[in-house]
Amino acid sequence: MTTVIDGKQVAASVIEAVKTASQTLEAQAGVKTGLAVVIVGNDPASHTYVSNKSRMAKECGFTSIQHTLPEDTRQEELAALVEALNADETIHGILVQLPLPKHLDSDAIIQTILPEKDVDGLHVVNAGKLATGDLSGGLISCTPAGAMVFVRRTHGADLSGLNAVVIGRSNLFGKPMSALLLAANATVTTAHSRTKDLPAIARTADILVAAVGRPQMVKADWVKPGATVIDVGINRIAAPERGEGRTRLVGDVAFDECAEVAEVITPVPGGVGPMTIAMLMANTVIAAYRRAGRTPPTF
Repeated sequence: MTTVIDGKQVAASVIEAVKTASQTLEAQAGVKTGLAVVIVGNDPASHTYVSNKSRMAKECGFTSIQHTLPEDTRQEELAALVEALNADETIHGILVQLPLPKHLDSDAIIQTILPEKDVDGLHVVNAGKLATGDLSGGLISCTPAGAMVFVRRTHGADLSGLNAVVIGRSNLFGKPMSALLLAANATVTTAHSRTKDLPAIARTADILVAAVGRPQMVKADWVKPGATVIDVGINRIAAPERGEGRTRLVGDVAFDECAEVAEVITPVPGGVGPMTIAMLMANTVIAAYRRAGRTPPTF
């Protein structure tokens, strides 16, 4: 019987652990965890994401600050706000919601965030620490960190002897996911659009992670029987069965057919997605503990 991971349930358990950690830090050290979220412009999806993050931060007992800037904000103005948040000792995590309006240089802004406050895990210092195996010194990008929670809960912390294949090599997900699996002692293959005979490579995986942004690309014959399949894709496709012009969300994995072969699989929606905000909250409380000179919790 295939196990379908309930991402909402796992995310809720992480949030409960974050709440406990936040309360403990405040009670024992007098430190209230603080998260600042910056959004520029009027993108509706970004505003939805930001309101969800701010709401979750308050639920976790954090000080939650939101800075909403107009579409025509200049690079220097945004950089100055980030510098002010860097200097604010009550703020432990800074998140600049992406994408930024096209006239702004996103990467330059991300690199101005202090690495120890970069709760999105996108600063080159945090990426470098992950690449060199320093998992306890940096902050890990939220979506791969969330996917690894699923992997650990399925296979344990030590993946020695297991083959992992990550389809996708983006800086946001594919590369950090491969680094996390490698740090856990898996034998890792990073596959991508230029990989020769991708289905054959995928079939070698005890842990198959798909993050390419192509709807239902991974078919049942790509999956090794008994494998764990983590689907990170979020794609909107036409759903005429729901009515004219209607759509539905699917992953990069053809779920129904792959679930017949895999032992463990994540759905879309409701799999990796809910973990991203949960791990953002986890990173923020980890940053607060480090700032207070205390050993942070693990998630």
